[in-house]
Amino acid sequence: MSGSALPRPLPRRLSGRWCVLRTSLLATPAMLALLSGCASFSPASTTPDFSSYVVLGENAQAVARVLIDAPACPALQIDQRSVAMRVRSPAASVPLRPTVSPVASSKPSVFPLLTCEAELPPAGSYRSASVLGRALPVQHAAPQRIVVLGDTGCRLADHSKSYQACNDTAAYPFARIAAAAAAWQPDLVIHVGDYHYRENACPPGNAGCAGSPWGYGWDVWQADFFAPGARLLQAAPWIMARGNHENCSRAGQGYWRWLDPRPLLAQRDCDLAANDAIGNYSPPYAVPIGQDTQLLVIDSASTSWRGFKPDSPGWQQYRDTYRQLAALAAQAPRNLAIVHHPILGMGADRKSDGSIELLKGDAGLQQAFGSLNPLYLPDNIQTLLSGHVHLWQQMSFSSAHPNQFVSGFSGTAEDLVPLPERLPDGATPAAGAVVEAFSHWVDGFGYMTMERQGADQWQVQIHDLQGQIRNRCQITGRHSRCEIAQVK
Repeated sequence: MSGSALPRPLPRRLSGRWCVLRTSLLATPAMLALLSGCASFSPASTTPDFSSYVVLGENAQAVARVLIDAPACPALQIDQRSVAMRVRSPAASVPLRPTVSPVASSKPSVFPLLTCEAELPPAGSYRSASVLGRALPVQHAAPQRIVVLGDTGCRLADHSKSYQACNDTAAYPFARIAAAAAAWQPDLVIHVGDYHYRENACPPGNAGCAGSPWGYGWDVWQADFFAPGARLLQAAPWIMARGNHENCSRAGQGYWRWLDPRPLLAQRDCDLAANDAIGNYSPPYAVPIGQDTQLLVIDSASTSWRGFKPDSPGWQQYRDTYRQLAALAAQAPRNLAIVHHPILGMGADRKSDGSIELLKGDAGLQQAFGSLNPLYLPDNIQTLLSGHVHLWQQMSFSSAHPNQFVSGFSGTAEDLVPLPERLPDGATPAAGAVVEAFSHWVDGFGYMTMERQGADQWQVQIHDLQGQIRNRCQITGRHSRCEIAQVK
């Protein structure tokens, strides 16, 4: 990992034993792994605040993560057994790299915490897990109750001149949404991407976001995700899909350090722009959830709504993604795909004359996937779960396309251009897709839940800030219907 380690001039006392990380040394992962043997933590010790959570990865492998201001990783307690955690990434201050913003509106990323991880045993083979006395959520082999949410950060963006009132819980309600979703007691949480939005400084005199951290370092990730999402992070394991706000020219550094469930590979940390061809893409993976069903997680961070030229890197990368996706989908008869950019969803924009233009699904994925399959997705993917468009939406098709849900309404400033209650004849999110059912909620914050009712059946509920149900839908195979066409 590039970048120098943050200095730690003072020793820290851990369970009566002293460990010192000297400022003259570079804190490499190997060195910190050695240091992990010199200190043991106990719940009775005075320990700093820390974040802990569980992410699910390939083949439903659960990984416990801890982010902590300490020179060494704490031990993980599984039932009565102590398990060593390893260093995923050390504390570091990373030099400024090119971002989506001009240099004058950018700054280096500071990551002052040690990131630790350890694999958990298979679901059902242990009763409890904890770290530093704090319980970790336990994985379910066949989760029945799932929360789906996305686009949760507070938007501070110079390029769009959009500065959300991050200090106002009504204008930025992710903490309220996370608490309400946690109270629903899910078995699993799916985040469909875009965790981080505070890219640029709050303008002087703007009381709504005054004092907000900005950039791509830990302070922003703490404010945008880990602090407001804390109760939900403790409620259940998470699947963390990657959005465009987590590509390498934006918050990819934090995504790779903290959210992706797989081992952190060399050159995939987004620290150096020279390695972006590696850091901007990753293969899909499958998470079995029982009853011959999988969740297929797709990295769409670097797709393009404008579409791809045949010689662009994304064109071939996403064609490869489709081939890998098809191989994974063949492993089970039922699949739900999680991809940040909706392939079969719609948005709306207002033209200069005031009229409304309906926008189709992501052009880059439609082009790349459609070049290999005119239906865009393998036959045995029944449902798509996405975000990116800042609203809630459902679409079902009489053509042989999977139904689509968009759950991008969980904190980021909402899209305000209204969608019609009924689509005009012939309106479609993608060539060849024939819409049979359409429901949506524009300008309303909340989250979505899915409760399994059978092998091919899910009950979907749309909740507002208080957890109240605003709409109900039913998924049966690749089709879905909702009670209300337009939530108001």
